Parts: sequence; C-alpha cells; structure tokens
Amino acid sequence: MSTEFDRADNLHRPPLGAAVTSTTRPLIVTPTFVSRVDDTPRGERPQDPGASKSRHGHEVHFPNWRPHALALESDPNLAFEHWDEYWRKVHGPKFAWDEPGSSSARVLRYDQVHRIASGPSSAFPPPYRAMVDDNGRLPTDPERRVPPLRRPRWDGFAYIAYADEADIENTLKQEKFAERVVADEQVAFRMVTREITREYILIASARHRDPVSLVKIHMRAPGLSREEFQRRMLDEHAPLVMAQPATREFVRRYAQLHNIGSTQADPEGSRIDAVSVLSFASLNDVEDYLVSADHAAIEASESPLLGEGSEWWTGINYSVINRLVPELATAWR
Repeated sequence: MSTEFDRADNLHRPPLGAAVTSTTRPLIVTPTFVSRVDDTPRGERPQDPGASKSRHGHEVHFPNWRPHALALESDPNLAFEHWDEYWRKVHGPKFAWDEPGSSSARVLRYDQVHRIASGPSSAFPPPYRAMVDDNGRLPTDPERRVPPLRRPRWDGFAYIAYADEADIENTLKQEKFAERVVADEQVAFRMVTREITREYILIASARHRDPVSLVKIHMRAPGLSREEFQRRMLDEHAPLVMAQPATREFVRRYAQLHNIGSTQADPEGSRIDAVSVLSFASLNDVEDYLVSADHAAIEASESPLLGEGSEWWTGINYSVINRLVPELATAWR
C-alpha cells in the first residue's frame, strides 16, 4: 500500500496509522446525524441556518426553487451520487488531515455510515415479497403499483469517538474545524446534529472494518425519563440482544450510545435518547437477522420502550480514523 500521499486519510487507520492504548471504559462519542443537500422542500426536511450553500457562499434558502444554485450539485438527478461521493472522498480526508497548526490526534475513531436505500429500514423492512394478484400472478400493470418512497429522516451519521468530553472542545475549537470543516459541512449537509453520547461497546469488533451497520435511533416512550430509558436499554435489553443465537451468528459488533448532552443548541439531536449500532459482514446477514425469530424477541423487548420519531436503517460503514486497535468491550456492569 502506497504511503507517498501525506494528506491521505489512510494514514489515520490500520495498517498505516498508529494505534493508542485500547480501553474498557466508556468512550465519548458524537454521533452526528446528517441529511444531505438536495432540492427537497424545507417543509419536508428542515435546514440549518447557513447550510445548503451556493457557489457564491450564500445559503440557498429554498433549494426546491433554486437547485441549480447549490454548490454541491446543480443537477437534481445527480445530487445523491455526488453527495455520497463528496462526503466519503472529499469531506472525510479534509476532516482527517492535520493541516499546519491543527491536530486530529484526540479523535480516536471516525467512521462514516452512509445510509443506502436498498438496505433494510423501518420504512421498508424485510422480508421482501413478490407483488401478486389474487391468482398468485405478477400484475401486468406494475406502473400503477409502485410503492411510495418513505425516506428516513437521516441520510447517515458520523461516528466520532474521544477518550474524554473535554477532547471534543479541544478538537473542534481549532481553527481548522471551527472554520473550514464547518464551512465544508454547509456545502454537503442541510442539517447536522450535535449530540454527545457515552458509548457502551457490548460486542467488540475483531477488526473494526465491518462493512455494514444497522443503525437504530431511539426516542423514548412517553412516561419514561431519559435516565430510566437508558438504564433499561443497557441493563435489560442489551443482555437479551446478546443472548440470542442469531446475534451470535450474524452480529460482528454491537454498541449503544446514550445521549448526555450536545456541543451546541441542537433541537433535533436533543430528541434522540440513545442509538444502537449493530455491525454485519453483509446486507444479506442484516436481512436474515431481522426476519429471524430471535430478532422478533428483540423487537418485543424494544418496542415498549420506544416513542414517536424512532427509526432504523442500514448503512455502509467507512473507517476514516481508527486509533483503537484492538477494540475492547466496555466494562459496564
């Protein structure tokens, strides 16, 4: 593997990147959920002030009226592909690169999880069944029967881990992050959450290069405090998940992220009480896991705890920074 590109992000992860001492104590994670810049009306997807920048550096307030003005991509037909490529291939290396006077050394791990429409989601879960008429035949008029798209709220999230909460401010207050990385976010994202969580790694990854993640965004049921919800998720629900044979067969990594605050005013992120991330070797493994009887038991345990706004979806996982090798399970009991 070439090492001649001193600004490449592969210098920040194995086998080229230097590892630090792994730990069994909870890490601090900023699970930054993002929605992509596109021409969706603001009434359908909110937009952060200053986001969805034009080529002149100004916010495009109504991107559905002026998609041609968006700096990222002026052709709505190409917006998703261009955004997906930009986040991984342009924004990720910008975040990882230590420009003169800056350092990302306090970032222990940075993964990008890109939601993919073809993966399972709460809006369209498996099993996927053939569309047939009363005689068991495929319809001759499929153009009349196309299911509506129910797009999840978020298009992905940045999974960024630190040893301590103070490391977040010490990193993000650097001029590179505060000015240039945030400016880049305003080109690529229309909304970004800023929550801070405590991470509990329940099943550690053998390599932390698992390609597929099932992301569950949890908002607690009415009548539950955040503290009680998080306690039940960790002390009662997590052991049930780990005890299932299907979990042992398919799940490569399992972590819960418990919301403990935010880096700024964050009305969207503040509604999220916890996030579960389960990693797999393939999309088919996710699908087989979700249709198993074991996962039905997991859903029966989870559903009473969840309230409106909860969603789950599948994403492709890219490791940008990883200084934690090997990964260790959290000592949480």
